[in-house]
Amino acid sequence: MAQKYIGQGYGTAFVLRVLEVERSTYYTHVNKAEKKPIHRVGRPAPGYSYRCDGKPVSDEQIDEWLMEFLAGEGANYGYRKLTVLLKRRHQLVINKKKVYRLCKRMEVLRPQRKLKMKHPRRLANNRVLTDSNQLWETDIKYGWIAGERRFFFIMCILDIFDRAVITYHLGLTCEAKHLVQITQEALMKRQLFDKPKEEKPFIRSDNGPQFISHLFEQAWETFGVIHERIPPRTPNKNAHIESFHSILEAECYGRHEFETYHPQTYEIVTQFIQAYNQQRIHGSIYDLSPYEYLDALKKNLVKPKPVKV
Repeated sequence: MAQKYIGQGYGTAFVLRVLEVERSTYYTHVNKAEKKPIHRVGRPAPGYSYRCDGKPVSDEQIDEWLMEFLAGEGANYGYRKLTVLLKRRHQLVINKKKVYRLCKRMEVLRPQRKLKMKHPRRLANNRVLTDSNQLWETDIKYGWIAGERRFFFIMCILDIFDRAVITYHLGLTCEAKHLVQITQEALMKRQLFDKPKEEKPFIRSDNGPQFISHLFEQAWETFGVIHERIPPRTPNKNAHIESFHSILEAECYGRHEFETYHPQTYEIVTQFIQAYNQQRIHGSIYDLSPYEYLDALKKNLVKPKPVKV
């Protein structure tokens, strides 16, 4: 009532005196009405969890484990039981609220009934490779930047026959769009982009979120390559890229304490991959580096070594 008359031009003191309203009561009411609500925002998600031994594990790796549980267990588990599996099998220190958030982001929560894969899966088949560009493997490995307390990611495409890292994505994020980019780049580097589908390679991966995405499905269909995925919990089907990751961990990550992503981490990892392709010898290809092996094959200096996968 007081505000109505004050709004019509009457003096505040006069209106309050006529209405017998204390000044303190009036101003308390006005200040309360004008006070804006406080929107409290929690701390941002760190992007990783820890194992029992204190080692950090990225959310992307946890996503991949969750997808393996959902695809391979056969049970219709909810986020609470998935939390139990993460604790038992991977010794993660994680609560069910975070698992719920990760499942919701991937749209695999049990009430939504989306536990099945979104598109048919072509399983990896055994074969014998006799030349380059017949089978490529791809996977993601993460590393820890201690100085910035965050992860970085590298996603490579490896030719199984000649062991060369054809191309890779290195960055602070690793999404399906990056996989599409390096797939196109690999086809162009090997001069296969305009070749018929019969001359293009199979691309083998695990069941990580990037590899089962609709974006990548559309890309490999457009590029004319065939994507095959290994069964859950069978890293031996992706053995060559896993072996490369072991080498990367032992000879690169294990020898450096990364303080910054750019330029330190980026330069060190990039230089290592160049040295891997050009200099590091492999016992399975006549003790030659991948590029030396390719050159020797081109000049008919060695015979091709078939690879069984």
